[in-house]
Amino acid sequence: MSSLPRRAKLKVQPAVPIDEFSSFSELSSASEEDDKEDSAWEPQKKVPRNPKQPVCKESKAKRAPRGKKNTLKTSDGLEGMVIKELNSSVLIADVDLEDRKNKLDTVQTLKPAKTKRKNSAQSPSAPRTKKLKVEETNKTSNFKSEGNSTEIPSTSTLWQGACKKEEDEDDCISGQPPLKKIKTESCPQGQPVRFPADASNATEEAEMNWDIVQVLSERTNIEPWVCGNIIRLFNDDNTIPFIVRYRKELINNLDADYLREVQQTLEELRAVAKKVRGTIQKIKKEGKMSECLLRALLNCKTFEELEHVSAPYKTGSKGTKAQRARQLGLEEAARTLLENPGMLNLLSYIRPSVKGLSTLQDIETGVQHILADMIAKDKETLDFIRKLCQNRYIAIQSSLAKVSSKNVNEKDVGKFHLYQNFSCNIRNIQHHQILAINRGENLKILTVKVNIPDGVKNEFCRWCIQNRWRPRRFARPELMKILHNSIDDSFKRLIYPLLCREFRAKLTSDAEKESVMMFGRNLRQLLLTNPVPGRTLMGVDPGYKHGCKLAIISPTSQILHTDVVYLHCGQGFHEAEKIKRLLLNFNCSTVVIGNGTACRETEAYFADLIMRNYFAPLDVVYCIVSEAGASIYSVSPEANKEMPGLDPNLRSAVSIARRVQDPLAELVKIEPKHIGVGMYQHDVSQTLLKATLDSVVEECVSFVGVDINICSEVLLRHIAGLNANRAKNIIEWREKNGPFINREQLKKVKGLGPKSFQQCAGFIRINQDYIRKLCSQHTESAGSSQRVAVTSPAGVEVTSEKPGKKKSKTAANVVPKPDPLDQTCIHPESYNIAMRFLSFIGGTLCEIGKPEMQQKIKSFLEKEGIEKLAERLQTTVPTLQIIIDGLSQSESFDFRTDFSQPDFKRSIVCLQDLEVGTILTGKVENATLFGIFVDIGVGITGLIPIRNVTEAKLSKTKRRRSLGLGPGERVEVRVINIDVPRSRITLDLIRVL
Repeated sequence: MSSLPRRAKLKVQPAVPIDEFSSFSELSSASEEDDKEDSAWEPQKKVPRNPKQPVCKESKAKRAPRGKKNTLKTSDGLEGMVIKELNSSVLIADVDLEDRKNKLDTVQTLKPAKTKRKNSAQSPSAPRTKKLKVEETNKTSNFKSEGNSTEIPSTSTLWQGACKKEEDEDDCISGQPPLKKIKTESCPQGQPVRFPADASNATEEAEMNWDIVQVLSERTNIEPWVCGNIIRLFNDDNTIPFIVRYRKELINNLDADYLREVQQTLEELRAVAKKVRGTIQKIKKEGKMSECLLRALLNCKTFEELEHVSAPYKTGSKGTKAQRARQLGLEEAARTLLENPGMLNLLSYIRPSVKGLSTLQDIETGVQHILADMIAKDKETLDFIRKLCQNRYIAIQSSLAKVSSKNVNEKDVGKFHLYQNFSCNIRNIQHHQILAINRGENLKILTVKVNIPDGVKNEFCRWCIQNRWRPRRFARPELMKILHNSIDDSFKRLIYPLLCREFRAKLTSDAEKESVMMFGRNLRQLLLTNPVPGRTLMGVDPGYKHGCKLAIISPTSQILHTDVVYLHCGQGFHEAEKIKRLLLNFNCSTVVIGNGTACRETEAYFADLIMRNYFAPLDVVYCIVSEAGASIYSVSPEANKEMPGLDPNLRSAVSIARRVQDPLAELVKIEPKHIGVGMYQHDVSQTLLKATLDSVVEECVSFVGVDINICSEVLLRHIAGLNANRAKNIIEWREKNGPFINREQLKKVKGLGPKSFQQCAGFIRINQDYIRKLCSQHTESAGSSQRVAVTSPAGVEVTSEKPGKKKSKTAANVVPKPDPLDQTCIHPESYNIAMRFLSFIGGTLCEIGKPEMQQKIKSFLEKEGIEKLAERLQTTVPTLQIIIDGLSQSESFDFRTDFSQPDFKRSIVCLQDLEVGTILTGKVENATLFGIFVDIGVGITGLIPIRNVTEAKLSKTKRRRSLGLGPGERVEVRVINIDVPRSRITLDLIRVL
């Protein structure tokens, strides 16, 4: 499971069309007459727009000229794909569809190839719809073709589409930085690919005024063609593990973390679009919708923007001050003040009998409210103040609340002593600080505010008076005073709160995402801990009054013995004999101790016996393992089903031992959030947290793979493409029909359709040694039965049974044959390519995973090279690399061997033994945004501040995996500070072991 270095954030600046955004000044008009008046005046612009930038017209996107469709014959027997050569191209993010059309040259049509499926291979053109640009964008994405060759690289599954070369970075529009390229070794520039058009794919984005592909690219700093492909892949119900492993060329080799980030951003954008549609329908029912309001709503990209635009139209609201002033008929006066102030006579609006119009002061106040609302809703004005804030010192401040709740505990107040007089620039504040401040605010311990300096307000007001909101003609001093007051009121009452909400929402959102991603990285590291197979283990669940629970499990995870010993009640000497007898009887030399209550005392007990060589002739070692979630699992229905009749306390000991023997298989039984390797997990979005952690579990289980004939139902349900019902059906099919002989039999399982099979097949393994033994036994028994086995030319056995019931399917009489490729990570869709590759190198299926196969592959690649070979096989380099890996890896290959094993010890270190400068080895327990917690064996976890974890101290493997440090990793540290009263140890990282 490879991943990429964390990319540098790069702000993509899309070309802004002149007419795309309209002024928000007419948003709150309550009638059609007001709408007509709104179009009479527009505030003047500060400077004309850059003429070099492309101008996007709000017109229907024109269709690119169509070339003649032709099909290509592939050796896979799959359908061909339609190729369009474009002589010139531009970045998708910068040019409108109409501009793209003008830059297209003559379309070169590929020479057609004869095929038996000529009629079916030619796909009909996509129907013209009003879908958003996600479909139009993908029209320009395609596979990369070299020269005029008719051999086009394809993935295992061929997609129909049009080819388009990416523009060089030098061709970017002037004044705009090029898009960030994800650097990879195998595919540095990526290959744009277009998927078949599907009218139902972009329903969420169809009505919005923004391009979801472009916005997604801006927020994630990933190329637009990659974002377009990711949207298509997710719309087609592809899972993240499947995409990351088998569709690398479509996503430019992004890893799972990046893919999850794109998925979360995509869901946010769709949620905004969904809420916008609901708001539009609601306002339409009330009869308050106007053209400019509709346009403003469709321009909203965030919930904050939508809230700002739709707030005055919420049902049950008394209406804003501006709305009430408009109802009194003062909007004409406000517009006259800006357009022709010399003609304005406020005295003519006085109506003594009407509240709000009775005095001149009331009229001036009403006009001021309308002008303030127009200023606060104007997009150019908001863009200016946001840009102004980017270059100024904006601070977030927290202080102790004056009126604290009576229910607040003094200990809780002490936890926030760092934030009782805290101030930090919003650009420099750390994510964990934001989460801590939010928690203190929710507990009513802290008061939080965003401080925008007065210089920002002064410059903003000066810009408004002199540029954007300057009256077109001379205005009398009393009218200018109204305008000044309107700008001040707009900033203080409307714009400043909006900016504060936006800043807080952005900081909180980023902090939550980073916290969830950190939890996911820790969970992945914990799940992929190197298993310790082939050992008999004793699990110990420590305790005082109720004793220490023991469980001895076999190398195959079978429960051999359970018991309870009382080590800390004055019976330690007598219980030692029992423990020694158990270890000798079961030849067990490894003890696994849970890190819960009495862990420190239990560890000291075993360390003392080991140091005195009490268990001779056994060389006993022990390790400490996290028991988080063990007690919850021990009382779950699944534990009761797996270990019926066993005391829940003893089940915990069994779970503790199995966490060392096979961490992945055991930890997937526990809900991820109960494993406890996160930070502020209760303060973040629980929906986002659960979705991310479930995705990480699915990724880990899928990449490790499962043997379908021996795996548990709990493990199977976490395979990509499967769920609880499908896993249950697979187990029932296995119990009813016997072991699976090959992957194709999965298609016979109830509820497992073609899509589910495609997603899960590559992650399911079938042990060939076990199948060969089974087939040999079946052959021997078949000789004495009444059935006669006949071998067909296709390599399958056809059994002729007694005439009786009429079979509805002829396939029911076919006995499946084993396929050695089923033990590899190669996907069934690539089996044809794998067989052709074997014929090229002169290998056979019997040599899979053996040194002979590895030697043949190595020598062949040295002669020809993987790129040329992929071209000959009509596939892509990533797909061919998976085939090479699958054929080279042994059947027992487990990529978890690259990760750390548990830290086995024989002795214990006391806190009194520590001093500054002491060098120790320890195991990472948890990683947070501010530091790494390390168990150094003294009963207190030490903290490595994040500033001490530099890239130079990490191995190349850690940098390449972009995992940093995670739970289970062994590190060498130096003690730099000991605070005994507060039980804190500060460490410095020396190196990763």
